[in-house]
Amino acid sequence: MKALIFGTTGQVARELDRRTPHGVQAIRLGRDEADLTDPETCVSMIGQTAPDVVINAAAYTAVDRAEAEEPLATTINGTTPGAMARSCADRGIPFLHVSTDYVFDGSGDTPWAPDAPTGPLNAYGRSKLAGEEAIRAAGGPHAILRTSWVVSAHGSNFVRTMLRLSESREELRIVDDQVGGPTPAADIARALWTMAQAMVAGQGGGTYHFAGQPAVSWAGFAEEILARAGRAVTVTQIPTAEYPTPAARPLNSRLDCAKLTADFGITPSDWKAGLADILKDLS
Repeated sequence: MKALIFGTTGQVARELDRRTPHGVQAIRLGRDEADLTDPETCVSMIGQTAPDVVINAAAYTAVDRAEAEEPLATTINGTTPGAMARSCADRGIPFLHVSTDYVFDGSGDTPWAPDAPTGPLNAYGRSKLAGEEAIRAAGGPHAILRTSWVVSAHGSNFVRTMLRLSESREELRIVDDQVGGPTPAADIARALWTMAQAMVAGQGGGTYHFAGQPAVSWAGFAEEILARAGRAVTVTQIPTAEYPTPAARPLNSRLDCAKLTADFGITPSDWKAGLADILKDLS
């Protein structure tokens, strides 16, 4: 199987590289070869490489900055993935795309099902929803994998931020009314490879959810990180109202992953086990 992967430096892209299955030829394109602000260049690379499957692991992920750069975020997260999906549809090859819990409004406390009504609260969420809609409209074989709270031993993420802040502070004030599932990038990569191989064989397709379990608040997650890292730092729980950000965040980011299990046999990620692996990598 030949897989074309857009993205080389992001958390998921790096884990896809580390976990490429035996016998898979993976072609990885960074920004210098396929700039997602230029949809036509990305489309041309699909034609040039003639892959069996395409995985888009590249995205605009600066949630707060997107409030001031929504047109750019929408091009990268919406227009270009749509163009990729149409190119794949024309060739009859599967297109896999990573999306986000931010397409929902975060109301209630029930895990969001893949077919639940969307209603993003911020520009980033709107840009990712635009990509989802364009991919579905392309009409080809595709899988949209929504995930949440991505963490790893590299890049910018909550685990690394907590460890960095704990080096110079005795107390951290962390939001406790936003609840979701931390998801190790390594587990997302494994899921994508399983899905890609199945879809090349003609199995599965549609919109799926994949997130860590059990659900936890950011404050609860911080407490687990610091305890496992042996950092004597107090976590003070605060409401979202006491930590304003340019982009509004959903309070409920729980995701129902049952469809992914039914179609591909992939069970929800165990974020505590993944956290242990991340801390081991960082040490």
